[in-house]
Amino acid sequence: MKAPRLDDVAIEVAPLEPVALLFRSFADPNRLAIVQHLLLGEHRVADLTDHLGLAQSTVSAHVACLRDCGLLATRVRGRSTYYSLAEPELTGVLLSGAEALLAATGDAVVPCPTSGPATGLATDRQVDAR
Repeated sequence: MKAPRLDDVAIEVAPLEPVALLFRSFADPNRLAIVQHLLLGEHRVADLTDHLGLAQSTVSAHVACLRDCGLLATRVRGRSTYYSLAEPELTGVLLSGAEALLAATGDAVVPCPTSGPATGLATDRQVDAR
């Protein structure tokens, strides 16, 4: 049996929208720092603020984003809300996969010129080549 040719395979864009939204939820360095810290266990916003050195308003906004995306679980105890990753094992796998992909490509991620403001980081090699 022959493998299908690329021009014979139709890729539907609509089912990929949730995947794009998931990746967008990880697209901020502060959110990634929060996620990586939550891999260690549950924390309150005040804990994350202290540990990460970010403003309380910044942490609160990013935690709200991650919660609204379904990536965080909450536990209320008295007047405190504790946040944890809804799926810590899968989140860890996703982040490990991203790190492996970066390592395999030589960390050669640069901003895509067609997707708006820069959020990627250029390596020294790429900056020298420009």
